[in-house]
Amino acid sequence: QVQLVESGGGSVPAGGSLRLSCAASGITLSGYPMGWFRQAPGREREFVAVIARGATSTYYADSAKGRFTISRDNAKNTIYLEMNSLKPEDTAVYYCAATRTVMARIPDDVRYWGRGAQVTVSS
Repeated sequence: QVQLVESGGGSVPAGGSLRLSCAASGITLSGYPMGWFRQAPGREREFVAVIARGATSTYYADSAKGRFTISRDNAKNTIYLEMNSLKPEDTAVYYCAATRTVMARIPDDVRYWGRGAQVTVSS
């Protein structure tokens, strides 16, 4: 059974930082590009970042560029999302995702989902 479990969410003031982790079981993450999506209340789930299987390339949504960093440790079967300079508009549930390709940008491109971690940024 595939499980992706996010951790590291929480509440921070604007300008703060958080580091999300996603640990996997039942799946070898090195076999997949991995990404992060987020969903704010009343909005559709949206792409945040994706990293290639060997970490040779990364892609970010415009809203994340320069502030967020996606990384992976295949030996630990874990991926990360470092988030800096957080803004209230970053408030959302963040989902870890094993994607079909490194060009994944929409939820239909996701093979496996985590259950999500709440990130709340106060102004």
